[in-house]
Amino acid sequence: MPRSLFGRAVLILLLPMIGLQLVVGLVFIQRHYQSVTEQMAASVILELKLAIEQVSRFDDPQNALDEISVNLEMLLLLNPESQPLADDRVVFYDLSGKTLIQALHREIEWPLSVDLLSFPNRVDLKVQLEKGVLEAVIARSRVTATNPHQLLVLMLSTSLILMVISILFLRNQIRPINRLAEAAESFGKGRNVSVHPAGSSEVRRAALAFMSMRNKLERQVEQRTQMLSGVSHDLRTPLTRLKLSAELLDLGEDVKKDIAEMEHMLDGFLAFARDNQAEEGQPTDPVSLARSVAEKMGNVDITTSISTADTRNVILRKNAIERGLQNLLGNALFYGSKVSLHISLNRRFLEFTVEDNGPGIPAQDYQLALQPFSRLDDSRNQNKGGVGLGLSIALDIARSHGGILELGVSESLGGLSVKMVIPR
Repeated sequence: MPRSLFGRAVLILLLPMIGLQLVVGLVFIQRHYQSVTEQMAASVILELKLAIEQVSRFDDPQNALDEISVNLEMLLLLNPESQPLADDRVVFYDLSGKTLIQALHREIEWPLSVDLLSFPNRVDLKVQLEKGVLEAVIARSRVTATNPHQLLVLMLSTSLILMVISILFLRNQIRPINRLAEAAESFGKGRNVSVHPAGSSEVRRAALAFMSMRNKLERQVEQRTQMLSGVSHDLRTPLTRLKLSAELLDLGEDVKKDIAEMEHMLDGFLAFARDNQAEEGQPTDPVSLARSVAEKMGNVDITTSISTADTRNVILRKNAIERGLQNLLGNALFYGSKVSLHISLNRRFLEFTVEDNGPGIPAQDYQLALQPFSRLDDSRNQNKGGVGLGLSIALDIARSHGGILELGVSESLGGLSVKMVIPR
């Protein structure tokens, strides 16, 4: 079965039409033309039997055959010399001709051969008799229905024209669905593609529902960003006062450390919120972008694996991808002394793989590590700094491009492996 809606619709259209052609061909052509041919052949067989009887009655029957030929409108010749009869000759698709041959063999007791190919529109019949070979040349129109293929040609040509018209109509009906699917796929990858409702009423309703859903999601993100911006403004003022009071009153290093940690958490929270803002995707060279980020971070081994020539036309949110790579490389450099960045690009996917030789993360904690403000208690504990947003921001950036973020064990370095996969 075809997987596309267009292919299935064409199949639904073609199968009944082909089935109808087969039914009409088998029932009407086979039965009707076979019946007509048998009736026409029956009268000619009677005339041939009369000619055979004349040959057996007279010692020199050629005169009688000449007289019969004029009256019966067929050429009758008697060859006194016996010779082996050839096989019947007929085209494989000549259904009426095959019916004629079967009727002749069934009704005439003498050995005979029928040739429907040597003479155009003629039947060359040879019958082996005791006095020789009787040859009869009969007009094809007298023994079979004429032009039985005309109905087939008319049916096939008409069906072909109707199928072409139907396929063109189906393409016009499927095109709005394809555009809607492309818009939904692009929206999942963080790209805003305009949709114009068209097609049938059901497709228009689906397009309008998609546009309404997309607008609601965009408004929700915008409202959340505005709310978080307001929260940042409200929190920074009392936090600054606490910081100033701690300095003036000399409240101790523990209080100052808690205030600094609160400020660090607030900065990370705002960075996480800022990366959720809508940024238009643009054609970007991911290899150059990744190399630029790695050079700024320093001490990163870069490898690439490219299987496509189109490396400069990847639609990305450049600033978001840059921040995501900075977070991944920053985490790797913080917990490991050796870090590698591998860039893989093909026709379907873009992959950034960051590996380090640090302590890694247990497999059972992968989901916990991806949650915002989650800090693990063992190898990567809160005493080492951070607010638990590095992987969360990278995951959110990958999802905004329609991709995923995978955690694993580095086979080459032994530490953590983080793979950001983005579809093209």
